[in-house]
Amino acid sequence: MISRSLALLLSAVSLHAASPGAWELSTFTDFVKGTFDGVSLGRDGRLSVAPALHALFTSGQPVIWTLAAAPDGATYAATGHRGRVFRVEPSGVSRLIWTADRPEVFALAVDGRGVLYAGTSPNGKIWRIENGQATEYFDPKAKYIWALTTGSDGALYAGTGDEGRIFRITGPGQGEEYYATGQANVTGLMLDSAGALLAGTEPNGILYRVTARNQAFALYDSPLPEIRAIAPGPNGSVYAAGLGGALARKIQAVQQNQGQADATPTFSTSITVTAQAGNEIKPTSPDAKSAAVPAQPATTATATEVAGVERSAIYRINSDNTVDTLWSSKEENVYDILVRPDGDLQFGTDVNGRVYRLTPDRRLTLVVQTNEQEVTRLVASANTTLVATANSGKIYQLESAGTKGSWESPVFDASSVARWGRLRWNSSGTTAIRARSGNSLRPDNTWSPWSELLSDSKGSQIPSPNARFLQIKAELTGPSAAIEGIVAAYLPQNNPPLIRSITVLTQPSAATGKATGNSSASAANTPYSITVTDTGDAAPVASTGTPTQTLSRLGLQQLMISWQADDPDGDRLVYDLEYRGEGESVWKPLRKMLHENSWTIEGDSLADGRYFFRVTASDREVNPAATARETELVSSPVLIDNTPPVVRVQSSSRTEIVFDATDSVSPIRRAEWSLDAGPWIPLAPVDGVLDSPVEQFRLRLEGLTPGEHVVLLRAADAGGNSGLARVILR
Repeated sequence: MISRSLALLLSAVSLHAASPGAWELSTFTDFVKGTFDGVSLGRDGRLSVAPALHALFTSGQPVIWTLAAAPDGATYAATGHRGRVFRVEPSGVSRLIWTADRPEVFALAVDGRGVLYAGTSPNGKIWRIENGQATEYFDPKAKYIWALTTGSDGALYAGTGDEGRIFRITGPGQGEEYYATGQANVTGLMLDSAGALLAGTEPNGILYRVTARNQAFALYDSPLPEIRAIAPGPNGSVYAAGLGGALARKIQAVQQNQGQADATPTFSTSITVTAQAGNEIKPTSPDAKSAAVPAQPATTATATEVAGVERSAIYRINSDNTVDTLWSSKEENVYDILVRPDGDLQFGTDVNGRVYRLTPDRRLTLVVQTNEQEVTRLVASANTTLVATANSGKIYQLESAGTKGSWESPVFDASSVARWGRLRWNSSGTTAIRARSGNSLRPDNTWSPWSELLSDSKGSQIPSPNARFLQIKAELTGPSAAIEGIVAAYLPQNNPPLIRSITVLTQPSAATGKATGNSSASAANTPYSITVTDTGDAAPVASTGTPTQTLSRLGLQQLMISWQADDPDGDRLVYDLEYRGEGESVWKPLRKMLHENSWTIEGDSLADGRYFFRVTASDREVNPAATARETELVSSPVLIDNTPPVVRVQSSSRTEIVFDATDSVSPIRRAEWSLDAGPWIPLAPVDGVLDSPVEQFRLRLEGLTPGEHVVLLRAADAGGNSGLARVILR
């Protein structure tokens, strides 16, 4: 349980990242993401000193595939990828007893007289090893020999692939096909309390109970592709481990890619489901070989993951054939299970070579972490458990409670550079914690060194330098040492706000209810806006630069300035809005202490000219003055033009009219003429381009009928303001 002081600390954490925060580790899920060295983890999130882990045997090979216990207390170990079999004494003394002619020995079995049997792969045979001599015992004509077990009558059973057949062997060269599963591989074998043979298969994950030759019952059809391990349970029940990655298929794929003679298949945490959801092929009957999924030539060792499917699971098939799922995971693959004399279930996984314990009432404990790549097999030996691993191939022995251990947390990300506060934890016995920090996601030589031991569990100041990332290491000494809650306080650096854009546009004035203007200049009367972003880019244009925005007819409209802004820490922002005219040096306030993201002014509040608008965003209302931050952004230049151009006639006759148009603010953008109230006709300037506030025009008149005529001349500026002149021709 978390202490009251820790709970109060957590309740004081603000929603704003720039306010004090707390990194809390209190549950199994929080702690299991870390790295364990001599430390166990209970389901209640309690760290304690783990049983001692002793490296009993090192094979010098990449993987130990399987173990088999001898009647005299010794253990046999089969390795890959040189096909070696070792005998390991309880003292750890070992000797190589056989080297196979095949690279892999996946299966071992010891009969009641202590005779050892080994199955080699690929395209191997079953060998009998006795008194240091190995002789060929039976050739099943199979590519893989995955599992071996012996019956009380002395018969040897072999599970093979890639045709998914089980053989019963009664003597040298004396054997027969006992059952064809219709699957690709028989990956696990066990005899139950009634003497029936249990067989786990791949790729449809079916557990069979074989009661006689060619007689079987599908005891359980798992949703996972492979039944990897089988163990006897209480009261006639059976435990089975389902594997989502189909390990047998992965081994086949690696060997296909690398060649049988030099194949070096290894386990990998990328093992995932090989069949598409909903498209699994199920045999219609146990003998329907035609329904078996054929082993296809593999082109890759990586399988395809199906979303939402567990990677592995442990099932209990009860004596009435009902099934309970005791444990499942989307992160870890379980490769072997073992029932301890006390009734607890142990299992090994591929995440740092972990061994878990599951009690009958489903209390889960991470017993120990070997820090190898995988735990491949578990075997009971005397009062302890032997743990086989891959890469490297070792046998570890679980001993009595250890004397010390450490747990290293995952890396904590404060989202920005943070100042570290105090570290608190609930504990018993002798415990201490170290800390280190850095600014790279993965700890490397740029991180600070581990701090000195912090021993005051009620509140030790974290001495690590300010940084974005933090990691802690808990050290426990003595069998009574335990930790069940850790909280690290921190204060993130306050980050400045971000103003992403400023937009200036016109809208109808509240007094008029609508925009008005020259009806013929429809383009000018359309509300026009321009946006400047925090990169300084304006609205999309063909060339670079920041064009001036011209706002038209503001005398009858309103000017609205709006902006987009946010704070990376989630702080509430306050805004100041200012403006200045071109050629002016001082910013004048339009509005202070705005909480809205826009402000509107009447169109005639500003005289004609070019203007800039500046928005300043600040988080000063929620941060101390010393740490408050602000950011500003200036708009593109905005041209306000409320005055129409002046049209002056320089000369006129019945054949030609010369006139000019002059605007005090913006360029002339359009010129037109109309004869006797007829349609408006565009007119080009003398210099050919409308690009300045002063333009001259020459209108040539041809074919005028006799009598009086009226010619109207009109020029419009960039703001859509129009000036007129009239010429009467007699």
